[in-house]
Amino acid sequence: MSKKPIVLQVLPALETGGVERTAVDMTKAIVDAGWTALVASQGGRMQYELERVGGEHIVMPLASKNPLQIHRNAANLTALVYDRGIDLIHARSRAPAWSALMAARRGKIPFVTTFHGTYGLKGPFKKLYNSVMTRGDRVIANSNFIADRVRTDYGVGLGDDAGRLIAVPRGIETTRFFNPAAVSAERIIQLAEKWRLTDGLPVIMLPGRLTRWKGQTVLIEALKHYGQNDVICVLVGDDQGRTKYREELEAMVRDLDLESVVRFVGNCTDMAAAYMLADVVVSASTDPEAFGRVAVEGQAMGRPVIATDHGGARETILPGKTGWLVPPGDALELASALRKAVHLDPDERAEMASAGRAHVMDEYKVELMTARTMFIYRELLGFPEARLAAEAEKT
Repeated sequence: MSKKPIVLQVLPALETGGVERTAVDMTKAIVDAGWTALVASQGGRMQYELERVGGEHIVMPLASKNPLQIHRNAANLTALVYDRGIDLIHARSRAPAWSALMAARRGKIPFVTTFHGTYGLKGPFKKLYNSVMTRGDRVIANSNFIADRVRTDYGVGLGDDAGRLIAVPRGIETTRFFNPAAVSAERIIQLAEKWRLTDGLPVIMLPGRLTRWKGQTVLIEALKHYGQNDVICVLVGDDQGRTKYREELEAMVRDLDLESVVRFVGNCTDMAAAYMLADVVVSASTDPEAFGRVAVEGQAMGRPVIATDHGGARETILPGKTGWLVPPGDALELASALRKAVHLDPDERAEMASAGRAHVMDEYKVELMTARTMFIYRELLGFPEARLAAEAEKT
């Protein structure tokens, strides 16, 4: 190209979650390459972080599913493409993707999509709505599990179309994770005091927003089967307006006489310190995780991980070596795995920590994810080395 490329990512908001984290990670990679990184969304708490790594945020009501607003957004994105000379659009969610698709086609520029989730298929309209994520010039799946679902559900990535679907596993930050020794004692103590943790009691932690499919009810039931109150369970995550579900969880804790065990601590901005406080990290999701960032971050910080036996966890956890997999929704099996994890002896814990960090370092560093995605951008934008490498791979 005759100029440094300008890449626009579109997503609903910049609150918290895997979509937002990946958008920020890619923004940093784009800026580090000397390109210009734009992100359009309705904004949120991660906007400052995006701008801190060099990205420019453009406020737009892209979370709306209203067809009229989607068309207004398409017009605004089209104007942005021409005004700013945008070279490529990357859509990370369905409603913004419809607007972005129209803008990319009008501007005759490459369009990339990423499947960050499985997406429901209830009825033909839902499948049609989801299908925008299959219309990219390249369709990225954030795990092999999601790539298989895209092939099965949408027929994308088969036969002559195989090269359009690419699995690019999520990556986690090496600067924030991978190095437990870099987390200061002050940070750990501050968080322990905030969460009212009791010295000497093992900590079981489930990070994840308070929504039913994340499996908080399964973990609470498992704690009752665990049969002892000599542990602390920390549920990390906001209810994000789901007050009835939070109230249901609180009532469940009271009914099972676990008020001395379970803590609801809300959102946490220092997850590295949080993992350092945990003796075991749990991902109890009842629906398959597309990737499962919690399981990977926990391993990177040397913590044993228990996750449900479906979705991305089957790729990211090595059973018996870096953690355990249990059947979805099975509180008894989860309780059994908790006993094993809590009662690991120091040598077993150290061996599992070493294996977990090595596994994540080899497969799930953020640098691997961003490098693979940047290669896709370069190929679509006609960079000679990327085009030649892609053609060589096909042959």
